[in-house]
Amino acid sequence: LALLGPTAAGKTALALALAEKLPLEIVSLDSALIYRGMDIGTAKPTPAERAAVPHHLIDIINPPQSYSVADFLNDCLRLCREIHARGRLPLIVGGTMMYYHALVNGLNSLPAANPEIRRQLQEQKQQHLYAQLLQADPATAARLKPGDSQRIERALEVWLLTGRPLSQHFAEQPGAAPTLSLRSIALIPAQRERLHRNIEQRFHAMLEQGFLEEVRQLQAQYPELNPDYPAVRCVGYRQAWAHLQGETDRNTFIAQGIDAARQLAKRQLTWLRKLPADLVIDPFSGSLRRAYAGE
Repeated sequence: LALLGPTAAGKTALALALAEKLPLEIVSLDSALIYRGMDIGTAKPTPAERAAVPHHLIDIINPPQSYSVADFLNDCLRLCREIHARGRLPLIVGGTMMYYHALVNGLNSLPAANPEIRRQLQEQKQQHLYAQLLQADPATAARLKPGDSQRIERALEVWLLTGRPLSQHFAEQPGAAPTLSLRSIALIPAQRERLHRNIEQRFHAMLEQGFLEEVRQLQAQYPELNPDYPAVRCVGYRQAWAHLQGETDRNTFIAQGIDAARQLAKRQLTWLRKLPADLVIDPFSGSLRRAYAGE
């Protein structure tokens, strides 16, 4: 069973409520919760919540380390087998939709990340990577924003490693066979304004809980970290990092952090509306509709 939804839509609360009725273990579908020491800014389940229900794929790597979609897929499939062997039900919960896409569609045969190519691309970042992508792969460039450095670098990496644009790979290669047979619940609010209020309230609560101090501790503990690391690219952390470096004042930082979370929710909802979810729930009104044929 998969429980999907945008940030601040109430996924954790619903998962814990389900665990009161069913013998569940929760498998995180969240690319931010994997990092140790990043608790407040990721709205990580509390120690009490994690003690009440077994949680997996939380706090598994340090922020400087890397973790790919393939890593998640392997770990998730292994955990699902282990949870079933214990006579319990895996509940996959989160909003990292590239992870979910891999679960239901499998991985394509694109080349793995190459550290040397990545290093070269990092060095060239100020030399107009987006312009390079426009020349190498205009179809991919057309669907990316010029500031989306992570995806631009990946598209250029594929082109440099294979000599063919990423868009051509996607056009020619069907995905692998589905890896899991999943029933899915999607939390999709009818009124986005309520979600936006939740996001704003959560961000202010994070600040009161010590979010900026958490980022200071990361900077001190991992001096090698910088804004190009995936961990620092997590929503809120990039904005906090810039603020602590003196690049923004507090009000600008708060506005940027809230806006980044809203943009994340917008992207997640775009994914969710395209999914053939079995059950769609408005998390704020409680209304639901079945979307699975025959149910």
